[in-house]
Amino acid sequence: MKFIKQLYLNNFFFYLLLGIIGLFVCAFIFPNLYRAVWFIVIILIAFLGFDIMLLFLSKNTVQADRTTPAKLSNGDVNQIKISINNNYTFPISTKIIDEIPFQFQVRNFEIIRKTKANTADEFNYDLRPTERGEYFFGNLNIYVSSPLKLISRRFTFDNNQMVPTYPSYIQLRKYDLIAFSNNLSQYGIKKIRRIGHTMEFEQIKEYVQGDDIRTLNWKATAKKNTLMVNQFQDEKSQSVYMAIDKGRMMQMPFEGLNLLDYAINSALVLSNVILKKQDKTGLFTFSKKVENRVFAERRTSQMQKILETLYNIKTNFFESDYSHLYADIKKNINQRSLIILYTNFDTMDGLYRQLPYLKGIAKSHLLVVVFFNNTELNSIINKKSETIQDIYDKVVADKFMFEKRLIAQELKKYGIHSVLTTPENLSLETINKYLEIKARGIL
Repeated sequence: MKFIKQLYLNNFFFYLLLGIIGLFVCAFIFPNLYRAVWFIVIILIAFLGFDIMLLFLSKNTVQADRTTPAKLSNGDVNQIKISINNNYTFPISTKIIDEIPFQFQVRNFEIIRKTKANTADEFNYDLRPTERGEYFFGNLNIYVSSPLKLISRRFTFDNNQMVPTYPSYIQLRKYDLIAFSNNLSQYGIKKIRRIGHTMEFEQIKEYVQGDDIRTLNWKATAKKNTLMVNQFQDEKSQSVYMAIDKGRMMQMPFEGLNLLDYAINSALVLSNVILKKQDKTGLFTFSKKVENRVFAERRTSQMQKILETLYNIKTNFFESDYSHLYADIKKNINQRSLIILYTNFDTMDGLYRQLPYLKGIAKSHLLVVVFFNNTELNSIINKKSETIQDIYDKVVADKFMFEKRLIAQELKKYGIHSVLTTPENLSLETINKYLEIKARGIL
C-alpha cells in the first residue's frame, strides 16, 4: 500500500500511451500495424517495470531538507534553502513541491531540478511575508524520476515547521552602522551642520591651539592665570519615544504591506540608531487606548524588548482617540522627550480634529509627526489623460497631494515638526529627522 502511495505516472508515460492508442486506431485502417503496436505495448510495460525497479528496489534513495531562518523578516525577501542528496547510482530529475504557509497564497509552487548520481544539490527560493505572526510550513515533497521518466517516486520530508515573522530585522542590520559612517550620503542620510553649542558641559581644561576661543572661561582664566576653556560632550541619555497609531488610517496597503507594518519596521530600525547614539528609546501604540508600552531606557536588553513588543502588536483598526493619547503622555512622560508619532492624515479636516491634542503634546515635548504620501496618486498624476474621467482623476489626485503639503505647513505653524514620506523611504527619512534634531540640539 505504501508503494502505491509513492508511485506516480509521469506525463511522458501518458504521452506514450496516447501515441499507442493512436496507433491502435491506425491499425483498424492498416491491419499490418496491429502486431507491431502490441509489440510496442510489451516494450513499454517492460520499461515501466524496469523503471519501478530502479526507483523502488534500490537501498540508496534520496534525502532532502528545508532550512529556514530562525525568523522571517516582514516586508523583506527571505531565502529558504533546499538541500537534496541523490544517493542513487544514476542521475535523477526532481520536482520539488514545498507546502509553503497559507499566508503567501501560492498554489502553484513547483521547482524542477536535475541532480547527478551520488551528489548533493543545494538551491534557494525567496519568500516575502507581508504580515507578522506564525508561519507554518507543511511537507517538503520531492518527486524523483529516473532517466526513463516514466514514473515518479514521492518522498516527503519536514512536516509542520513553524517560523515566526518579526518586524524587519534585515533593515535593522542594513542601517545598523549608518549613523556612524563617514560617507552617509551613500545610504541617503544627510549630514547636518551643527549650529552653536548643541552639547552638554563636561569639564574645564587648559586652552590648546585649535580650541574654539568662544568657549573661553574668563573666571577660570583669572584664577589660574592661564587661558582656560569649557569642554563639551555630545548630549546623551535623552528620551525618545515612538508613538505608533494603529487606527483605521494605518490600514492602507502599499506593495502588500499596510502602513502600520511600515511604521513598525521603521520604529525597530530607529530604536537601534537611537541606542547607538547613547539615547534612551521607548515606544507605545494607540487607537482607542494606549497599549504596548515600553518605557524609554538604555539597557542592553532594550532592543529585544522592543522587538518582542513590535512583534506582538495586534489591532482591529478602530478610530484613533488622540485625546487618550494626549492624556496618557501628560500622565506618564514627565521629562521633556522627543516623541515621533507615526500616523496618517489625508485631509486638512482630519488634521484639524486632532490639532488641539497635537498642540498640547508639543507644549511639553518635541513632537515629530510622520505621515505618508500616497505613491499611487503619483502614478495617476503622471499618467497621460485620454478621457474626461482621466482628467477628473488627475485633478482629484493632485488636490490630495497638495493637501498633504498643506498639512505639513500647518503643523510647522505651531512648532510641530513633520516628516512627509513615501512608505518605502520611511526608515531613511525618520533617521534623517532624528539625526537633524540631535545635530541642532533642539530637544
